[in-house]
Amino acid sequence: MSLVAAFVVPHPPLIIPQVGKGEENKIIDTVNSYREVAGRVAALKPDTIIVTTPHSIMYSDYFHISPGKSAKGNFASFGAGKVSLQVQYDEEFVNALEACAEREGVEAGTLGEKNPALDHGTMVPLYFINERYQDYQLVRIGLSGLSLPTHYQLGRCITKTAEKLGRRIVLVASGDLSHKLREDGPYGYAKEGPQFDQLVTQALKEGDFLSLLELNPDFCEAAAECGLRSFIIMAGALSGRSVKVDFLSYEGPFGVGYTVCAFQPGEPVEDRNFDEIFTEKQKALAKEKQKMEDPYVRLARLSLETYVTTGKYAKLPDLLPEEMTSRRAGVFVSLKKHGSLRGCIGTISPVTDSIAEEILRNAVSAAVEDPRFPPVSVSELDELVYSVDVLGDIEAIKSKDELDVKRYGVIVSSDRKRGLLLPNLEGVDTVEQQISIARKKAGIYDNEKITLERFEVVRHQ
Repeated sequence: MSLVAAFVVPHPPLIIPQVGKGEENKIIDTVNSYREVAGRVAALKPDTIIVTTPHSIMYSDYFHISPGKSAKGNFASFGAGKVSLQVQYDEEFVNALEACAEREGVEAGTLGEKNPALDHGTMVPLYFINERYQDYQLVRIGLSGLSLPTHYQLGRCITKTAEKLGRRIVLVASGDLSHKLREDGPYGYAKEGPQFDQLVTQALKEGDFLSLLELNPDFCEAAAECGLRSFIIMAGALSGRSVKVDFLSYEGPFGVGYTVCAFQPGEPVEDRNFDEIFTEKQKALAKEKQKMEDPYVRLARLSLETYVTTGKYAKLPDLLPEEMTSRRAGVFVSLKKHGSLRGCIGTISPVTDSIAEEILRNAVSAAVEDPRFPPVSVSELDELVYSVDVLGDIEAIKSKDELDVKRYGVIVSSDRKRGLLLPNLEGVDTVEQQISIARKKAGIYDNEKITLERFEVVRHQ
């Protein structure tokens, strides 16, 4: 026994009649698709239903699996408190999944429970399923800030656990698509919204899970997507098998994309281990970039790789451009892995005797001192892409009108708090965004008075 089916579903609370009060009729295709899913689940009679949800507890570096014997929840926060659900958790599966994740090096477990109540990302699909089938136990899994391939790995662990326990399971990947499809929608419009929905629905129709892994993180953020990581966990659960796809519906009348798609696993195949394919492609891309690195980026790589592999700082090479050894400047070193930021540390003003020494120092700091990320490991070195920003002179400005997100970086100050954001970053399209992010980095509240400075950079990548 193992995974017998998987479903991608949305979770709009208004699809519940007591919440929607007629509005659910505007997404009748989604309603009908949900009923179809519920009927299929009832026919399959799974022992356990796995729900992956964006609205459970989410940590940056850890997947939270809901603990305990049972849980309940209701739609009171959506004006329908009388609509409630109670579930029994499959504790044996949870314990076995936690153990499998540990063996596979995936940070996942039952620690950190803050709110045991069921979230709407779980309750919406179960509302429909429970109308047709209730003889199951539940495993509820939140998403994380970990990489997409790590989400895929967790999906692999889910299937391995089902096989080990002899469980007949169904996986429900709960998640909406873009939240920025319409100007009159709750989150407004971004051109990336419809583009994201088109790309994801096409990938789902074709069972092309590699395309999901390859979506640019900044593009996904601009689209304000919700469910991609949930879908990636599902893809991992289906890894190594052919799939029969039944695309049931897509709608977006409220400015949020809702899609329903069914997947039936088939026979084992060799070319559908998409995490392995993705990782090898990323290594190849990083290797190609290495061939075009200039001395600035090459020095950053040398510094980081030397420190990570030996624990010692690299020595400056003999042959470097004179500008790197004779000039002083602030330098930022940025690392990316699979298109996502993996570390970024820099100095606004120089603290060493040369740009070259600044690069040596800050490359190591980006790898091991950025508090947002764990230290870079040896196994990651082949997948990292570097950029080095050398800062120009910093000048005070009187207003944001003197800024340009493509040309100038910004420094936002309030008393002793100071936040910096580099120019020309993906996903940062307006001066307002630029200032807001710099404020947050410095811990400057909206009601605090600020001063602004700007600078230009020479970017090496």
